[in-house]
Amino acid sequence: MRKSEKVAKDLQRRRMRAGRLLLKGIAQAEVARRVGVTRTTVSTWSRDLEKEGLEGLKAGVRGRPSRLSEQQRAELLKGLLQGALAEGFPTDLWTLSRVGVLIERRSGHRYSESQVWRILTGLGFSSQRPSSRTVERNEPAITRWKRER
Repeated sequence: MRKSEKVAKDLQRRRMRAGRLLLKGIAQAEVARRVGVTRTTVSTWSRDLEKEGLEGLKAGVRGRPSRLSEQQRAELLKGLLQGALAEGFPTDLWTLSRVGVLIERRSGHRYSESQVWRILTGLGFSSQRPSSRTVERNEPAITRWKRER
C-alpha cells in the first residue's frame, strides 16, 4: 500500500468515527478533539452527515489521477536505487531536477519539481542532505591544529 493510500484510509476512518460520534449527539468541538481535526472540518462533516448520512462521509478518490502507471513507478524506483551515476549524471547525487529528468526519460511525462517531490514521497523517499565534509579532509592535521590553537 502506497503512503498516499494509507493516508486516505486513515482520513476515511477518522471521518467515519466522527460521524458515529456526531450521531450519538456529541458536540462538534469534542468530536474535533477526539479525532484530531479542526472544528471547521467537523462542521463540514456534520453538514455532509445531515445531507447524506454516513455514506456522505465516505470519500472517493480525490484529485487528478496519476499519469504514472504502477509499472512506471516501479521503473522509476529501480532507476533511483541504481543511482544517479548509473543514469548518466556526473555525480551520484539525486536532485529534484535530476529525478524529473529520469521520470521524463522513463515515462515521457514532465513534472514540476514540487510534483516530483510528491512522487518521491509517495514512493517512500525523504529529503536527505549529503554531509559537507570534503573528501580530502586530513583529520590528524585538523586535530593538531585545534590542539595548538
